[in-house]
Amino acid sequence: MTVQELASSPAGLPTTEPRPGSRAARMRQPLAADALRLVAETHGVCVRPLAIRRIDTHTGQADVIEVPCGARLASKCKPCAERNRRLRLQQMREGWHLVDEPAVRPDRPGEDVLSMVRTRAHLEFARAEAEREGEWEQLADIDGAIAELDEALSTSSLRGHLTPADRKAEPRRARSTKRRQDTPDLPRLPVSTRTVGRAYAGRDGKAHRPSMLVSLTLGSHGRVHSAARAWRGGMRPCECGQLHGQRDPQLGTPIDPTSYDYRRAALDAIHFARVLDRWWQNLRRAGGWNVQYAGCVELQRRLAPHGHFAIRGTLPRRLLKQVAAATYHQVWWPSFDEAVYTVENPPTWDADAGAYVDPKTGQPLSSWQAALDALDDEDARPAYVARLGTIDARGVAQGTRDAERSIRYVTKYLTKDLTEESQPRSDDQQAHFDRLHAELSTLPCSPTCANWLLYGVQPDGAAAGLVPGRCSGKVHQPRTLGFTGRRVLVSRQWSGKTLADHRADNRAWVRAILAGSVDDDQGDATDPADGVKRYRFELARPGSPGVPSVEHRILRSISARIQWRAQLNAARQRSPGAVPATTGEGGHHGEHGDGG
Repeated sequence: MTVQELASSPAGLPTTEPRPGSRAARMRQPLAADALRLVAETHGVCVRPLAIRRIDTHTGQADVIEVPCGARLASKCKPCAERNRRLRLQQMREGWHLVDEPAVRPDRPGEDVLSMVRTRAHLEFARAEAEREGEWEQLADIDGAIAELDEALSTSSLRGHLTPADRKAEPRRARSTKRRQDTPDLPRLPVSTRTVGRAYAGRDGKAHRPSMLVSLTLGSHGRVHSAARAWRGGMRPCECGQLHGQRDPQLGTPIDPTSYDYRRAALDAIHFARVLDRWWQNLRRAGGWNVQYAGCVELQRRLAPHGHFAIRGTLPRRLLKQVAAATYHQVWWPSFDEAVYTVENPPTWDADAGAYVDPKTGQPLSSWQAALDALDDEDARPAYVARLGTIDARGVAQGTRDAERSIRYVTKYLTKDLTEESQPRSDDQQAHFDRLHAELSTLPCSPTCANWLLYGVQPDGAAAGLVPGRCSGKVHQPRTLGFTGRRVLVSRQWSGKTLADHRADNRAWVRAILAGSVDDDQGDATDPADGVKRYRFELARPGSPGVPSVEHRILRSISARIQWRAQLNAARQRSPGAVPATTGEGGHHGEHGDGG
């Protein structure tokens, strides 16, 4: 070995390749499972396919078909997660700059349904008469007839229910709707049914329909280290006085951990989803029209949730900030400001009393209903008030690169878990993560949470076996850090379609391109002769007779996908203008369609 090789190796040791055939050489060989997974991910094939047995009820023949797992996280199945992300891209792209209202008007009910509704009305009248006259035997017969008719209505084409499921609904606690005195008032206008933004006439004489991209964050819980930003021709440093790079290990951590309000940070994360919902309600009331939105929730570097949303149409920035400042959510729970007991010495279960009791005095803790009754007093205060923080909004023009870039910015982390992009990379970040998670582990997450025992209140429906500090709710798990709402939020009238509708559009586009050269894997599930479902589906267990191993099924799916993609590309080259692509650069169906 030369002097240069010895100098370049650590500790002067020789840097030679492992001996062929040795254990070290075998350990460096690529794994077959990794090779199979890599090829499957390259061609967009699900790596965890489900085996579904399809049984023909006419012939009795049983086939095994492949169904993708449909995972939304890349850590579980990257091809399925990427397919779902692209489907969200398509959904947001189609609904952002609409010209016509996407609302779908329900069809008029058929005469058969109307006849059943009239019969139901007569039964309801007869029931009221029997109840007034005290004819209890006749009342039981009428209730039986009503139940049969309601069952028939549930199987008809009618959507929804005529009456509530339970006649005697549980009494609902009413809270005052009067706005808080410490919150500014908002204008309240009649909300019109319009969902499409206003059109503005440009200098070129064309009508433009701009939209907006809005980011909503929580308020400050304490000063944190932030990356340097451009400001007035220079770089604006962090509040600590230093210039932090984008990968600085101190980013997102508190400048003074002792003064950082971890309790409020944890509570804001728990109730962030409800504050968002309240903000959209207030925005529609203050704006006077049915504002539509689509976006997702992510974690900031300080581990606080925040949302990015595309809004159809435009609203004044001043109004958006006014609504954000006036939005709050009151948590009407029993007070949990100070813990009465500790995790090490919690209340104990008394089987004779059927309740949790004080470990020293043996006195039962206050029940959940009694604790809520105390809040009926007019001087009662909510246990917590969650509010929004800052808001950032900017206009986005239709059909520009900024619009496409904004949509991809909103959906860039959909294939990753909420905390995956915020994993600690230094001791300071790990300490910040652990401190926030420790605070979440002892806060109540719901009326049934075991942590209520720490504050001297029995949870709703308390039973033996509750351990405070070990509630299994999602709020307390490290992968959520308090936020348990839906990550992807799309309003009902955003595009007038569900994800299933977008998938159907993609399949229809593929079939039109191929002109019938590729058959649907599902086949015709309904016999046109009698309208009866022909096929019956059931989950096939691994190792069942006639079910190949998952590795064999993945290999077959890879080959089928390669052949299908070749046929699709050949069909597009034969008839490039046969089927026009819809919105998006170069057509999105070729990107999203999976042919089945």
